[in-house]
Amino acid sequence: MIDGMKRILEVTGFLVMVFGVCGILRELTGGWFKLMGVTRLLTDHVWFLEGRELYANIVIAALGLVIMVVSDRVKA
Repeated sequence: MIDGMKRILEVTGFLVMVFGVCGILRELTGGWFKLMGVTRLLTDHVWFLEGRELYANIVIAALGLVIMVVSDRVKA
C-alpha cells in the first residue's frame, strides 16, 4: 500500500515539474515552445495570473520538486 502511494507521488511530482519547466520555456521563448499545451491551460485562463505566467510556472515546477522530495521521505 505504501509502495503504491510512493510511486504515485513520484509520478505526480515528476509530471508537475515537467509541466512547470515546459511552461517556463514557453514563457521565455515567447510562446513558440508548444510541446506541452497544458501549461497554457494552467496559467493563461486564470484572471489573477495575467502578466505573471512565468512566476506561476516557476511555482508549479518547484511544487513538482517538493512532491518528489516528499515521496522520497515516505517510508516503504
